[in-house]
Amino acid sequence: MTTFSANAQDASRKIFRAGAATSNITPKIGTSINGNMKDGTVKQIHDETHARCIVLDDGNTKLAILTVDLCMIYRQELDAAKLRANELTGIPVENMMISAIHTHSGGTACSVFQSDPDPEYLKFLRERIADAVVRAKNNLVPAQIGWAVGNEPSQVFNRRWKMKPGKPLMNPFGTEDQVKMNPGIGNPDRLEPSGPTDPELPIISVQSTEGRPIALLANYSLHYVGGTGPGEISADYFGMFAERMKGLLESDNEGFPPFVAMLSNGTSGNINNINWFANEAPPAMPPYAKMRQVANVVAAEAYKTVQTIRYQDWISLSSAQTEINLGVRLPKMEEIERAKGIIAKANGPVMNTMEEIYARETMLIKDFPKQVPLIIQAFRVGDLAIAALPCEVFVEIGLDIKAKSPFKPTFTTSLANGYNGYLPTPDHHKLGGYETWRARSSYLEVDASTKISTVLFGLLKKLKNEQP
Repeated sequence: MTTFSANAQDASRKIFRAGAATSNITPKIGTSINGNMKDGTVKQIHDETHARCIVLDDGNTKLAILTVDLCMIYRQELDAAKLRANELTGIPVENMMISAIHTHSGGTACSVFQSDPDPEYLKFLRERIADAVVRAKNNLVPAQIGWAVGNEPSQVFNRRWKMKPGKPLMNPFGTEDQVKMNPGIGNPDRLEPSGPTDPELPIISVQSTEGRPIALLANYSLHYVGGTGPGEISADYFGMFAERMKGLLESDNEGFPPFVAMLSNGTSGNINNINWFANEAPPAMPPYAKMRQVANVVAAEAYKTVQTIRYQDWISLSSAQTEINLGVRLPKMEEIERAKGIIAKANGPVMNTMEEIYARETMLIKDFPKQVPLIIQAFRVGDLAIAALPCEVFVEIGLDIKAKSPFKPTFTTSLANGYNGYLPTPDHHKLGGYETWRARSSYLEVDASTKISTVLFGLLKKLKNEQP
């Protein structure tokens, strides 16, 4: 079923409003941290993690845009949070876009590799994410809005590299890949990255009618940064960016409603922050130093971009979403038997080698259904569009969406409204590499990106045709 929401309003009564809020989602010490091949345990809280929300209201349609400081989160948890928020605010669930930022140092909200969520934490997340929507809606005031697109190429590098022929690139399934993720700085066998980057930094800025900052949403196609202390919870550079923007925009949060900055993850499935072109490794940095460096650079570009924004007193809003079913790359019987043999020889219960870890994933994914449902969503904010996909989307897909969208600008938010693993292109599936290795972190059919893009372009076209 496809749903659409658009505005129709008498011009004499047009009032644009906006509100923003945060809600603390920091996990308990002693619970799980995911983001690695082995489970971690929370030992310390370096910085609190949050759900961050902006609600926009054109007088007829309300849109809620949220980021949550998690690696990823199940769709059923987000669906439950949306229903609770809907009951308390009246905002339609299809008008809520909730995405994980992909910090690798947040609480566990998905079973991935050897981490499993605490059921109590999932219940807590459902409540606290909904609270962010309610609080932002309660903070609605007359506002003005604008947007612009910055450019920061210095912090994004394609992490999938083609290597010199002659040395096989073996994967955990006993077959050979054509590309290697993270080839190693100074590796003499590296040839070239297997794809581009997206340096754009779209910014949506909301102010009160008097010019006081209410909210800022940025989007950047960088996987995450990392470099925490052991067992420490952190919102990574995404959280540091949000704090830095408060300082740059001189917001002391003493006004009403409080200023909220947030950074959503773009199409960064094959992008990270390591300069693989370098021939020498940079000097070692203490925990959090690299995060802060990246956050400061990106925030500086965001601040520069904000200065170019021309604000509008009123714009129209609309949303569209649909649910589609996509195939699952289920293991064959011989692959299952191979996995059983590997696990039988392991010193478990913790799997240590990549071969063991992926054998465990094979046994866990063999009982998946042949098809899975997922949400494709698009928001229109005036002449700007936001696409939302529940995957770790490859940068080529995001660039294609930007190029072909009827809205300029358009950007894509990854890990939105659920989690369905990596989304490589069919060509990247042919190359192999970590992001394509079948697991609960990568299981959609080879042509998934093509099918998703086709559906998304249909939603964007519909929004364009219905735009006042």
